Amino acid sequence: MEPDLFTAAAEERQEKDPAASPLAVRMRPRTLDEVVGQQHLLKPGSPLRRLVGEGSGGPAGPSSVILWGPPGTGKTTLAYVVSTTTNKRFVELSAITAGVKEVRAVIDGARRASGGYGQETVLFLDEIHRFSKAQQDSLLPAVENRWVTLIAATTENPYFSVISPLLSRSLLLTLEPLTDDDVRGLLRRALTDERGLKGTVTLPEDTENHLLRIAGGDARRALTALEAAAGAALAKGESGIGLTTLEETVDRAAVKYDRDGDQHYDVASALIKSIRGSDVDAALHYLARMIEAGEDPRFIARRLMISASEDIGLADPNALPTAVAAAQAVAMIGFPEAALTLSHATIALALAPKSNSATTAIGAALDDVRKGLAGSVPPHLRDGHYKGAAKLGHAQGYVYPHDLPEGIAAQQYAPDALKDREYYTPGRHGAEARYADAVEWTRKHLGRRRP
Repeated sequence: MEPDLFTAAAEERQEKDPAASPLAVRMRPRTLDEVVGQQHLLKPGSPLRRLVGEGSGGPAGPSSVILWGPPGTGKTTLAYVVSTTTNKRFVELSAITAGVKEVRAVIDGARRASGGYGQETVLFLDEIHRFSKAQQDSLLPAVENRWVTLIAATTENPYFSVISPLLSRSLLLTLEPLTDDDVRGLLRRALTDERGLKGTVTLPEDTENHLLRIAGGDARRALTALEAAAGAALAKGESGIGLTTLEETVDRAAVKYDRDGDQHYDVASALIKSIRGSDVDAALHYLARMIEAGEDPRFIARRLMISASEDIGLADPNALPTAVAAAQAVAMIGFPEAALTLSHATIALALAPKSNSATTAIGAALDDVRKGLAGSVPPHLRDGHYKGAAKLGHAQGYVYPHDLPEGIAAQQYAPDALKDREYYTPGRHGAEARYADAVEWTRKHLGRRRP
């Protein structure tokens, strides 16, 4: 849609005084080559490059695209680059404020521009998941007939939030969260660029690291925090943005935690030992420190899965499924919501009855194997399915347990050198008490006796 009087006035003011725009807006890339991250979407011949006219000749025109990714990963930035570099007519709508009436007006304008001037129209629709089914339906004829080339952006899963007919007429492009190196590059560019802070302040390493933790892969959040902290530093007459100034500005304390150093391992160790010690409050404290420091949620989930077997085991058979489910959920949703799932699992593990019998059992068995106590598999347990196995005595004399009333056959299973070894010593906490009774009964019926 054409800008109204107030929008035009605001745009004119921003042109005369660039500082009137937020730093995140001023630092938007001007070309696709300046875009940080998302390189998997910017290869030669990609849909986005074709939208800006690179390699768009021939009978195959550029496709409509749906950009799906977390906030701050560059969806609006990519659309902005297309708007400033394409020779096509560019129109922007937001699903928050626009409706069917506005969509139809854009489509009518696109048809007039195409028929009257031969000019193609690119429509950027932000927050498309906020459109109802009827509103999304109104886009179908224009997309199908290519009266407009649609660039739609969403933070929600398009398979649930975008109607199937529109999905089938568009290419779905998935944006990945920015890495710390991606965001670091943006921050350093903003510090020195003429469109940014022009070298008026410096950013010490400890402050930069805290900014990266605050950002959490969100470029817009990083630049917004940088601008606020730079303003506070300049107001104090400081040439550099100190950590204290940043903390005061964003009201978020810097957590002493180095993801590549001792703190990484010390806090992770404290989390697991607190779970092992059943101190749920201490465990939640260390979990919070890891989350606030920007720790990879998948690392935390892996540690919880290990703890479920190492420290709980059969005392609570539900502990491992809970930890595995948490890891799967974390991989699907990411932060910030993943914090809820990790809290759920941490509380469950900390309050579960404890047993390390699975740990000690496999440890003892491995120790014997490493000492050479292995021996041959008893002949009656060997594979007897292949031709000639019977002549070798394989599987001869094997008793099938399911043929017996009690379902257990008193025959030798372990090699001769280990026939009296007992690795598993069950505890009596929680659900493992019934395993203790079961192992006592089975060993008795197997004819086993403790050495």
